[in-house]
Amino acid sequence: MILVTGGTGLVGSHLLFDLTRNNTIVRAIYRDELKLENVKKVFSYYTDNVETYFSKIEWFKADLNNIPDLIEAFVNVDYVYHCAALISFNTLDFELLKKANIEGTANIVNLSISGRIKKLCYVSSVAAIGSLSKEALTEETDWNPEEKHSVYALTKYGAELEVWRGTQEGLNAVIVNPGVIIGPGFWNNGSGLFFTKVKKGMRFYTTGITGYVGVKDVVTVMQNLMQSTITNERYILVAEHLSFNIFLNKIAGVLNVNPPKFEANKTLLTLASWLDKLKCFITNTPRLLNSAIVKSAQNKTEYNTSKFKKDLQIELEDITTVIVNTGKLF
Repeated sequence: MILVTGGTGLVGSHLLFDLTRNNTIVRAIYRDELKLENVKKVFSYYTDNVETYFSKIEWFKADLNNIPDLIEAFVNVDYVYHCAALISFNTLDFELLKKANIEGTANIVNLSISGRIKKLCYVSSVAAIGSLSKEALTEETDWNPEEKHSVYALTKYGAELEVWRGTQEGLNAVIVNPGVIIGPGFWNNGSGLFFTKVKKGMRFYTTGITGYVGVKDVVTVMQNLMQSTITNERYILVAEHLSFNIFLNKIAGVLNVNPPKFEANKTLLTLASWLDKLKCFITNTPRLLNSAIVKSAQNKTEYNTSKFKKDLQIELEDITTVIVNTGKLF
């Protein structure tokens, strides 16, 4: 049996559709019944027989930090896809992020070891890749603890350390480090929020550059890795590098709306961050534009995908096509 954590998220729900379509016996962990509707929504994009596929999943309610629940979830499990994660760039959420991303992953790793799981696939992020390199970043780029990382990046890196610790204790594992994952179904968070904001009318763009990949490609690669003899490796998954300006323009084109017109340069972003900090101090509300977000918006980061291309030889869909197909479902 296959166990999927984070089954109600973007990657998890698309993975579950693929697994059920192939008649794989699968159990999925969830925490909130209301989020199960997210999975059905994603399934509806690809089939008219939503309930048929959804009913193939053995849903198991559990928290990643509740060991007794997890022990039950691991009964008769052979393979684990660990997709669950908390995503936030708010420094006030650091403890919650550590609890979910690092401690939660440590629990999954420990139970995978004790349960003699055949293989674990962990969904990390390019945020956990090292930086401050003049060259394109690779899987081997050193992580610099002195650099100012976002709280999300810190906890994804910490989660990876737990997986590597597991491999030292006998666990077979693979890690994928996707860029910005594009796909349908989650329009109020993650990359889906870009479609929502552009549709409503987005005025500003930033000059940063980063890597993008389609969600269907991510789950295809994950399954190929799990079925392969490859173990204890990590792979950057990026199909294409785009500036935020071009990325937002492509979305606007698909949605037939005006693209952002004004550049949010460093000065403007710094001022906006300062005003956001002042507002949060006065209103006692979470920050929306902290220094890590400002930095990320300006970074021009390129990732080297030669290792992925060499070892897996899977052609990733170009991002223009991914954006067009995702926009049609918006």
